[in-house]
This record gives sequence, C-alpha cells and structure tokens, in this order.
Amino acid sequence: MAPQSTPRHTVAVLGPGGIGGLLAALLSRSGHRVVCLAGDSTAQTLRSSGITVRSAQFGDFTAPVEADTELREPVDACLVTVKHTALDAALTRTPATALGDALVVPLLNGVEHPAALRSRYRADRVAPAVIRVESTRLTPGVIEHGSPFTEIDLAGDGVPRARLDALAAVLTATGATVRVAGDETAALWAKMAFLAPFALLTTRYGLPLGEVRTHHRDELRALVAEVAAVGAACGAPADPAQALARYDAFPPGAKSSMQRDAEAGRPLELDAVGGALLRAAERHGVSVPVAARLVRELRDAGH
Repeated sequence: MAPQSTPRHTVAVLGPGGIGGLLAALLSRSGHRVVCLAGDSTAQTLRSSGITVRSAQFGDFTAPVEADTELREPVDACLVTVKHTALDAALTRTPATALGDALVVPLLNGVEHPAALRSRYRADRVAPAVIRVESTRLTPGVIEHGSPFTEIDLAGDGVPRARLDALAAVLTATGATVRVAGDETAALWAKMAFLAPFALLTTRYGLPLGEVRTHHRDELRALVAEVAAVGAACGAPADPAQALARYDAFPPGAKSSMQRDAEAGRPLELDAVGGALLRAAERHGVSVPVAARLVRELRDAGH
C-alpha cells in the first residue's frame, strides 16, 4: 500500500469498466476505501478477485475493492463512469438518499449530462470531470491501460472549491495528473472539441485516426471548425489549428471509443456526442453541415 498523504476517502465507482476500474484500482492501491457498483455477477467477481490492472504508466498490480449492486451508505464521492447509453439504468444503483453529502463526479462524454444529474442529485454536489486516457476492460476486474497518461480535469459550477481541491488531491496521489478547472462549460467543450470529430469520422469511415487525417482531411478540418464555432457560441472558445495539431500528433493507429463500440456491435454514444452537438448548434444558430451529415449517415446505418 502506498503511503497515505491525504485523509482516507470512501469512494463509490458506478460502472467499473475501463475508466472506472482503473480509477477504482488506483484509489484502492493508494489506501482509500472503494465500493464498486455493478451487476450481481461483476460485483461477485470483484469481491473475490479485486481489480487487476496492466499498465505501462502504473505497473501491473491487483487491488482489492468492495462491490455491491446498489449504494447502501454515504460516501465522500461517487465516480460515474458508465457509458452514456447505460446512464439512466445505472443511476438506479445510486439513490440520492444513500449518497449523503457525496460529490457526484461524472466522467462521461458529451455536455448535457450535468443538467440531468443535477435534476436528480444536489446541484451543488455534481462535479463534472473530463478524463483523457485509453483504458479498456478486458473482462470483469481486468483492466488494460494503454495510454502513457491519465489526465483529469475536475469542474463543477456551484460546487465548493474546497471539495474539488480535496478530491483532486486524492486523485493526484494515485499518480494521475489532475487539475481543478475554473469553468465547467469550457472544460466540457474542450473535450467535445477533440472528441466529436475524432469519434464521428473514425466511426463513419471505419478507419483509424491516421487514415482519417490523411484521406478525409478536408472533412476533419471542416468538422473541427464547426465544433469550435458551436463551443464558442456556448461560451467556450476553442482553437481549431491547435485541435488539428493534436490529431496530427496522435498515434496513427488510434481508434475512438465510439468506433470500438461500433466494431463490437455495442450501442454508440452517438446522441451524447453528435446529437448534443447538433442540438447546441441549433440553439445558437450555428451552421454545422458536415456534422449534421455524419450524424445522419451514422443513424441511417443503424447506429
């Protein structure tokens, strides 16, 4: 167990998949109490075997966790790490009455989920976060962390800054790179500005990023500009040139999580990403013809 430099927290993890499982294991290894919330079969596996992580950044290790099908006691924080497509069903595992004074920390794609969570839980305890990481659940309790980084931006309009700082310290002590973002909208749209073009284009064409940025560069450039314009209208200015540079610096074989879901026949977060982008564009009167076409073509393909 790593030396404890922050007070011991009790953290619930709703959805111990690629991201949730990684964070649960890191928190447990740092000495915190972790309760994973999942279906009965997964919960039984985690209780008996813990979570095994394979990671170049953090090493290979197994960490014990508690697990249940529903939260039954107050916690300090609840990390919501399910896919958007499973959110409504998953939230039944975390009744508001059980959370106590917990921070609810969604690490979801998209920009619309904070409002939905604030309608269900205390608005001043919902702290949306953005995570940049590549992490995959191979089987229940076995996580492969592929990226050489794990970066988290914590936000939360109306959440006491001291609460955000305390959670940031806990997460930083696990080895992740964590910062508290001052502007929730800017943090969420910064992720959206990168994710939406990446997800829509790689999924639409079934190609890794290297081929997309080479063979569909005009579309990539146009889509980056559209998303930046919508973000700016929402109060989150973005730099299209900087976004293009980030795509060019990414490994050519990179695939988006949406593309991986499509390849595996899983439900796509198309509405949370593409749909949310189109709704924001319509609200602000921003023209997004490339995004609209890609979303339409993906929906027509049965996604």
